[in-house]
Amino acid sequence: MARRVAVIGAGSSGLVCVKCCLDEGLAPVCFESSDDIGGLWRFKESPEQDSSASYRSLFTNTSKEMMCFSDFPMPAHFPNYLHNSQLLQYLHLYAAHFNLLKHIRCQTTVLSVKQSPDFACSGQWEVLTENSDGFQETHIFDAVLVCAGHYSKPVLPLKDFPGFKTFKGQYCHSYQYKDPDPYKGKKVLVVGIGNSAADIASELSRVTNKTFLSTRQGAWVVSRMSRKGHPLDLTVFSRFVELVALILPRHLLNWIGEEKANQRYNHRLYGLMPKHRFFDQRPVINDDLPGCILLGTLVIKPNIGEFQGSTVVFEDGTIEEQIDAVVFCTGYNYNFHFLPSSIFTGPGHNLTLYNHVFPPTLQHPTLGIMGLIEPWGPIMPVVEMQARWATRVIKGNLSKILLCFSPRCNCPKNADLQVEYIPYLDQLANQLRVRPNLFWLLLTDPPVGFRVLFGPCTPYQYRLRGPGKWAGARNAILTVWDRVEQPMMVRVVPEDHPSRLPALLSLFGVTVLITALYARGR
Repeated sequence: MARRVAVIGAGSSGLVCVKCCLDEGLAPVCFESSDDIGGLWRFKESPEQDSSASYRSLFTNTSKEMMCFSDFPMPAHFPNYLHNSQLLQYLHLYAAHFNLLKHIRCQTTVLSVKQSPDFACSGQWEVLTENSDGFQETHIFDAVLVCAGHYSKPVLPLKDFPGFKTFKGQYCHSYQYKDPDPYKGKKVLVVGIGNSAADIASELSRVTNKTFLSTRQGAWVVSRMSRKGHPLDLTVFSRFVELVALILPRHLLNWIGEEKANQRYNHRLYGLMPKHRFFDQRPVINDDLPGCILLGTLVIKPNIGEFQGSTVVFEDGTIEEQIDAVVFCTGYNYNFHFLPSSIFTGPGHNLTLYNHVFPPTLQHPTLGIMGLIEPWGPIMPVVEMQARWATRVIKGNLSKILLCFSPRCNCPKNADLQVEYIPYLDQLANQLRVRPNLFWLLLTDPPVGFRVLFGPCTPYQYRLRGPGKWAGARNAILTVWDRVEQPMMVRVVPEDHPSRLPALLSLFGVTVLITALYARGR
């Protein structure tokens, strides 16, 4: 009889966990509190309690070829960066293609997850659920995969801002922000400098009287667009770039990153220069922020000193009066209230997870926390690799991993959420035996080997060999740039006739050099 696995949440992480369970012959049951799949990418006018939320204009910061699941490329006609509705469409296509919907119970909330009485022997869990009619039911599962996301508990640190109680205008967390319409003609202050803050401030600046963006530390801001207009992540995340980064000193890498960022615009001039070096924190990805600053509709301000009613005094002594609204983009804490408190053993009652998945204090690796991670790169392929790895651990195919769950083991990873993209994928892929063999590929299949080494590190690379090998992976790798170009090449443009001038100038220069050397020799 197949082992039963509870999957909590039917967003992108939950869907791929259901699929990986099926791949391993497990029996998944997915519990989703809302009435449909999609999680964060399903826009809702009002945020639901304990669930992720998005704003109407949300676009992805990672391109379709880098963020798709490894055995299901996004449709070629999809744009390279997707609106939330388009990514939701992709998730529906994925669920339909792999017949996942029949394993999902919508409008069913998980109230608690606790160890079964015989957990020491069985590793099983009791999962208490409640449906939309209020009916509660207790289930026994052999394993649980938590895919509830970590953008559901907004942090609103009002006590950190002296005098905020005197402010009588409207305020909200970005979790509640949906569109700029309520702010038309007003003076708005946005607090924070993450991706959401940059998006929301840029959007507001087009309709408000004036928008201010307050930041304590600044940020490096990069565009989605790289050289020749290609998506940034397709040029940055490659194995060759990773190898170069391992060789070069850290300070040189930071200098290169900062020089490239400042080539677009001077971060000091625009008031964005951060206190940290380029690779010390993830950069903000935004195409509009510098343009709004240049137009004067958006003004960068330092940290808030205090509120005096509708007047805001900043730490540099500057004052802005008649502020009508404040939008706090001050981040989130993860909220897994249904889990037993005994697994929160890290500093500050946080989670400490082995390989960023399993709590190491458990006697059995049968509870996985999926996607509680902030990679320097797209998260969907990372969670897919976690799911492929975790389901094989649960099934018992990775017996060596089980040794790490001895109570005497001192090998769990820290709870730090940030990880390097390719190294973390390769770490799990090595244990799964699905990491691409570069030497063998270059020897036996040079076209693919060349693209795996020098091209973008797309998720398809991890389907070339080993468990879960996909017959379409090779073709998907060879046709990446075709799918990148298709949605943009919608107008027939005559082919460029390359100028002969550079070649003629080079030939002239070589001729002059040879003549000079010959004359000196005489």
